[in-house]
Amino acid sequence: MSKPASPPAPSPTLLPLGSTLKVLRPHPNILAFYDGRIAGARAFAAGPNWLDDGAYALGVCVYAIVDGSEALLYDTHISLTHARLMREALERAGVTSIRVVLSHWHDDHVAGNEVFADCEIIALDRTQAALTEHRAALESGNPPIRPLVMPNRIITGPTELSVGSLRVLLEPAEIHSHDGLILLLPDEFIMLAGDTLEEPITYVAEPERLAVHVEELKRVRGWGYQRILPNHGAAEVIAAGGYGPSLIDATIRYVQKLLRTRSVMSFADQDLSTFIAEDIAAGHLSYFAPYEEVHANNVKKVLALP
Repeated sequence: MSKPASPPAPSPTLLPLGSTLKVLRPHPNILAFYDGRIAGARAFAAGPNWLDDGAYALGVCVYAIVDGSEALLYDTHISLTHARLMREALERAGVTSIRVVLSHWHDDHVAGNEVFADCEIIALDRTQAALTEHRAALESGNPPIRPLVMPNRIITGPTELSVGSLRVLLEPAEIHSHDGLILLLPDEFIMLAGDTLEEPITYVAEPERLAVHVEELKRVRGWGYQRILPNHGAAEVIAAGGYGPSLIDATIRYVQKLLRTRSVMSFADQDLSTFIAEDIAAGHLSYFAPYEEVHANNVKKVLALP
């Protein structure tokens, strides 16, 4: 007698775009606009697309540094709807002056740029070049970012800004992407990491540069920042003030082990929960099932290196 077929997997729930956006407060001067990591839910479409699969499913957070009537927004979120909601929240809080800093060029960080087209949008020269190179792909993507509004203030290296009475440092770091730009609040010992750090694991976008990323991670660790707010992580950790520096060490170990999959094939066969088991047991990382696919793709990219 044949075994009965398993029932089909339930269809994902499609929630209205922006309807699940939460505003967290990890620090008195920081608003965190968090969306996603909702089991069985999607925000754009049931089929494959970058917004759901590369951002919403993993959890995505954009930060605003606020002091008085001034705000500095670190990225513009995953849609125009999200960007409008952020701008409305800032304006309700009394903000009349908004500037934007782009952490890097990837779609889930620049999709809301159009909402801030009348503001100063700051980016590295490398980010401007990457956006120019990939503009056609971004504007024709699924969903499209059209028109892609480009940065209008270009920096070439470390830069200091102020938001009200707050000092802000912008520090380039080639981690995850060649154009990474970390935002630091040196007087509060807080790092806004963009995608240079992600929890539980990094998303490998430039596998050929992973060895450089490790050295850059070591350099960032040497800065000594005690609180880290990544763009992809757990909402409850972000709301409580962020991750500790152990996230940097765990990321270094993960990338180093990824590189070793080329010579230790047993590593290549491990699922994510096994691959990072020691850091999970030590409490440095938490397991989140949607990152299994991220990990599997990371391994494939490393093994495909020449």
